[in-house]
Amino acid sequence: MSLRKYLTSKVFFAQLLTAMAIVGLLAFLFFHWITYVTKHNEEIMVPNLKRLTTEQAEEKLDELGLEYEILDTLDYKPNIPKLSVVLQEPEAGELVKGGRTVYLKINASSYKMVRIPDLVDKTYRQAVPTLISLGLAQGNVSYAPHIGKDMVLEMRLNGKKLKPGTKVYKATKIDLVLGDGAVVFDESDADSLRAILPEPEVLPEDEEIKDSLTNGQ
Repeated sequence: MSLRKYLTSKVFFAQLLTAMAIVGLLAFLFFHWITYVTKHNEEIMVPNLKRLTTEQAEEKLDELGLEYEILDTLDYKPNIPKLSVVLQEPEAGELVKGGRTVYLKINASSYKMVRIPDLVDKTYRQAVPTLISLGLAQGNVSYAPHIGKDMVLEMRLNGKKLKPGTKVYKATKIDLVLGDGAVVFDESDADSLRAILPEPEVLPEDEEIKDSLTNGQ
């Protein structure tokens, strides 16, 4: 059979239609597979991961085809389980595509350590904000005789005097000993002090200077 007759024969058209049907079927199956793999146009609701451990969060996200990444460990919060999720991005309830990464921030396992600042000779109004800024807290306040009212005389923890620079856990309550301002300087104390102190010794050169000043008058 010549080529011309073959191209115009029913056999050729039958084979052409069969080939086109196969190609169309393969294309349909391919795009259907791509849509399934990439979850095209399918959105997933982000679950609430707060207060879950990283293992629990990972298991929950795996079931939905989502990824996760830990961004940071935050300061310890006692009202949240240790090493559990504190913050997440995207937030719970948001719709995302499959394979999206959810970023997590985790609660620390314990408080961090900070150094006690030097509050001695600072006023009470200066001391308390300084403690708070470091994550510490004001404990009991007591008073001792001192001329400076509300001036910090000592810092204490469990009854023991604290030195500046001592390391303690954040959220520790620091007790303050303040001056009561009841001690008043009395000039009579200075006079009594002069009375009991010996007279200063007069050196010969001092006598000469005194005589010259007297004669000069």
